[in-house]
Amino acid sequence: MAQRHFEGKAHAESYQRYRVSPPQELIDEVLNFLRKRIQEPLDLAVDVGCGSGQGTELLAPHFMTVVGTDISSAQLEIASAKDHAANLCYRQSPAEELPFEDDIADLVTSMSAAHWFDHPLFLREADRILRPGGCLALLSYTMDFELEYGESTSKLNRICQEFYAALHPFRKAYIGSSSLQVYKKIYDLVSYDDKEWHECLKVRMMMPLSRFIGLVESFATFQGFLEKDPVEAKRLSQTITDRLLEAMGASSTDTEITVVVKYFYVLASKPQKS
Repeated sequence: MAQRHFEGKAHAESYQRYRVSPPQELIDEVLNFLRKRIQEPLDLAVDVGCGSGQGTELLAPHFMTVVGTDISSAQLEIASAKDHAANLCYRQSPAEELPFEDDIADLVTSMSAAHWFDHPLFLREADRILRPGGCLALLSYTMDFELEYGESTSKLNRICQEFYAALHPFRKAYIGSSSLQVYKKIYDLVSYDDKEWHECLKVRMMMPLSRFIGLVESFATFQGFLEKDPVEAKRLSQTITDRLLEAMGASSTDTEITVVVKYFYVLASKPQKS
């Protein structure tokens, strides 16, 4: 059974403000995989579980039409309100009931959302709407971000590990103890012979410390803690922030740090008709 999260307006706004977009090099990997299997021009890309559209927008320059779908009206309201390309639109639908005809999409993606889907039903829908030779791309990243800040790097990462460990008991049971393992299981469920598994693409991003804290707070683990005990959740976040600032020798959360994001992804191509 699919899981429904990130649907409230406040959480959707947090998602838009703090979540990171997939790096261009990862989008290029997906497009290179696709272009080896389908001739251009590329017609339709469908981004499932698009949230507020950070990843969906990156597809627009490469397709005639891009459609982002999500179950959350709050997420789609934020996505639609942003300036976006004329060939990009959004539709509300569950991942397991996509509002498209058979054999129509060149690419079906899901960026940091597929772990919440009903995996067999979603894969059946993706197969239904993909044209022969079309590709499925499932991208995500782990929550165990690493920080880099000069000589303070090791100390910062020890503090972060304490943060992640404190949040782990609030991880949703549906996704188990490891998102990476969830995606490996999805990879195993993909029926296509032409499929690839990739992990540990490390991408470094500069951001203020405040955004890093907001990023962690946008995850379901922190949100679960916040729902159960908002006072303690906020206290934990503030304590971690104060400790990180002290370790950095900084006084402002506007201070920029390097955040190392670890991506993993599944690429697969629907067989051509014989």
